[in-house]
Amino acid sequence: MPARAAWLVATCFGLVAPAAAEVYRCESESGVPVYQGTPNGRNCRAIDLAPLTTIPAPKLPAGAARAAGAATPGQATAAGQASGAAARPTPDGFPKVDASTQRERDSERRRILEDELRKEEARLAELKGVYKNGQPDRHGDERNYQKYLDRVKRLEDDIGRSEGNVASLRRELGTIRD
Repeated sequence: MPARAAWLVATCFGLVAPAAAEVYRCESESGVPVYQGTPNGRNCRAIDLAPLTTIPAPKLPAGAARAAGAATPGQATAAGQASGAAARPTPDGFPKVDASTQRERDSERRRILEDELRKEEARLAELKGVYKNGQPDRHGDERNYQKYLDRVKRLEDDIGRSEGNVASLRRELGTIRD
């Protein structure tokens, strides 16, 4: 039997080995490193993936970064300086939402959150009614006292979770602009 198990393990490893793919680092025509599964391009070399868990993103050439609208290290706005990062301007083609559409979206969001808050507050009131300040009624199937204690613990957990949900919904409602 041990020989059969060794044969099975060797067969499984033999099937897995061909699935491992090679990764090659090549250069494109513009000199940017390209990582690919086939050695198509200039200066291609296989990469040993054993120590790697990720493949780094290629760095843009210096001229391409400025052409793309990225700020150079010396060009930071007041907001960028305050946050420690260079600010990037909003692209011209970036979609903008007019004020009336945004107000409609905010009012819809507020309505949904208020609806959820009402439901969660009703659930919390129901749970507290059943909990009865830590002395809920025993059910007929709870002859075993541990079953009763388990249900009380579940009620406490549900109440805590529901109180957290109410607090989160109130915080979220506080962030909506009027």
